[in-house]
Amino acid sequence: MTALARHIARMIAATGPIPISHYMALALGHPEHGYYMTRDPLGAGGDFTTAPEVSQMFGELVGLWIADTWIAQGRPSPFILAELGPGRGTLMADALRALRSVPGAIDAADVHFVETSPTLRASQQRLVPKATWHERLDELPGGPLFLVANEFFDALPIAQYVKTERGWCERHVALTDGASEETPHFAPVLAPVATPANVLPPAMRDAPPGSIGEISPAAAGIAETIGVRLAAHGGAALIIDYGHPRSAAGDTLQALRTHQYVDPFDAPGEADLTAHVDFEALAAAAMRGGAATYGPVEQGAFLKALGIEARALALKTHATAAQAEAIDVALARLTGNDEMGSLFKVLALTAPRAPVPAGF
Repeated sequence: MTALARHIARMIAATGPIPISHYMALALGHPEHGYYMTRDPLGAGGDFTTAPEVSQMFGELVGLWIADTWIAQGRPSPFILAELGPGRGTLMADALRALRSVPGAIDAADVHFVETSPTLRASQQRLVPKATWHERLDELPGGPLFLVANEFFDALPIAQYVKTERGWCERHVALTDGASEETPHFAPVLAPVATPANVLPPAMRDAPPGSIGEISPAAAGIAETIGVRLAAHGGAALIIDYGHPRSAAGDTLQALRTHQYVDPFDAPGEADLTAHVDFEALAAAAMRGGAATYGPVEQGAFLKALGIEARALALKTHATAAQAEAIDVALARLTGNDEMGSLFKVLALTAPRAPVPAGF
């Protein structure tokens, strides 16, 4: 059993079951044993693959979207170009290459990463050596902000509530019968006292008994902070993730290990824990901060609107037959309705009264 599992077991033995949000935060971000603190989880040899790792086209089009919104807002110089949870730095490296084709853009961009993983920071530094790193969003310097968050919000802790005869009871994590601190096994349990229903979005409150409602106060707080920043200093944000466009009840907590789904309560720290993003709640939080919001739209439609099919044709012009086939496979994966194209959504936030951004 993992060191983190034993740590969580000791915590539960001492104080009782912990909320799922606390369990998820420990599993992913414990400073010594958390999932993201101890590994590079990306790629075929890791646990999952993100869109920037599928093809350069993804990051290039994000870069051109940034350039277009930057031009539409008057070409502010300098501006903060930031990414939340930038993985290996692949998306930003591709985006910067695209920005170099836009006069003045690369010279005006001051690149910043918000990243807590030492392992991933090392990878990012190799690809984007001139970036500046931060632990938190609120550490970014002032000025106009153009921000990207690809598969960032899905890894933020969620709270879960189950509709019972007593009302909405929060889901906690407990040790199973017979488990010990040295041989821990975990399972979800319900808090004995109901939580006021107003913690959940209105669309969830009247769900039938047995339903599970999820909220992410961490995600809402970050979205609102971005909204405040855009309203005060200008700029735009592009949020790309898998999730649902409208708030609805449902259990979406999941764990991935070696590209396979596993039990979220087995071996914490050894699998990627995520939950589907509630884009309606995210947009509402950003609007509370003062931002204008657009979407969400499906990733496939967004990338096609930005010209991914034309970019694929251009890349195939000088490609070998094998390379051309790989480009077609990547295009289908990024835009196909049975692939990332429909599962992933795109939400844009802009400064108030800024022009409608491309793709929306």
